[in-house]
Formats: sequence, C-alpha cells, structure tokens
Amino acid sequence: MQSPVLPTPDPEELAALDRPALYARAIERVDAAWRLACEVYPELPRPKVWLDIRGKCAGQAHFGRGGLRLNPVLLSENRQAFFVDVIPHEMAHWLVHHLKDGSRVQPHGREWRSVMTRLYGLEPRVTHRFDTRSASPAPHRYDCACRSHYFSHRRHARARAGQAYFCRQCRQTLVYKALEQL
Repeated sequence: MQSPVLPTPDPEELAALDRPALYARAIERVDAAWRLACEVYPELPRPKVWLDIRGKCAGQAHFGRGGLRLNPVLLSENRQAFFVDVIPHEMAHWLVHHLKDGSRVQPHGREWRSVMTRLYGLEPRVTHRFDTRSASPAPHRYDCACRSHYFSHRRHARARAGQAYFCRQCRQTLVYKALEQL
C-alpha cells in the first residue's frame, strides 16, 4: 500500500482549530481531494459541502443534492481521521458515481476500492470505528431477555406511539425501562 497522496495534516494544528476554522479547513480538504480527482477525470463537477449529517454516519456523497455531507460532531471529535480517511472516502464515491455507468456500480465495489488505493493511496475501509455516542445519543433503555437496547428520541417516540420492536437475538419484544425502574 502506498502512502496517502493528500498531505497529512498536523494533528496539533487541527486540535487547535475552533469550530468555524475546522469547518473551513474541512471544505479546503474536500477541494484538495476534488482537485486530485480532476487529474484523473477532468470533467468531474465540484461537489458542494454541507456539515449537516447527524447520527452515526460520518459522511455521505449525496448525488441528489450535488455534494458531500459531513457529520460536524464526528468531525470535531475525530479530526485527523476525518481529514485522512473520511473526506477521501466520500470523494471516491463522488468520482465513481460520475464515471460512465458509475451510478450502477456497487457503492464499495471494485471501482471505489481502486480509487481509494490508486488515487488516494488509502486502504479502502467501508466503515469507520468512531465512538458515536455524542453524535447519536440514545438515552432510552429497552430490555429483552438477553440484553439492553438503547433507543434514540425518535425511535422511543415511535415505540411509545405503539410501534413494536423486537430483539434480533432472542426475538422478544423490547420493553421500556424508565429511569425510576432501574
């Protein structure tokens, strides 16, 4: 495996950035990854960038909106990994999608893996390993026979409105445990 092609940012410099400067630097990194991709595919349109994803997803190439979406909470907590892995990962999706027949290829298929290794010099990892608790808090506890499950506010509201949820392991209905029951 070759070393990453995009320059590796200084972790101390990234750690010192306030929120607006970090977001501006992330947009600059997307632009650098795009310029590198344009060396291979000059017709590649420049993606817009939004820092609006919530939850466990670190990033997303959103073709309908015409750009890349990044999770601002996970970006703040995992700055180095975002700049080295997540932004090139999403730009690889952007590039592959715009190739001929790109909209028909598997999201993490051969073409995407090739862009990750040959263009960006990175191992083509499909998922991140970030701690997502602060980005996707799930404070509502539900129990079954084998373990506890934690629901987001949205899923909890659906359960309280009558939606039934089942454990994938033991197949039992999940039962809400209010704080006073613990």
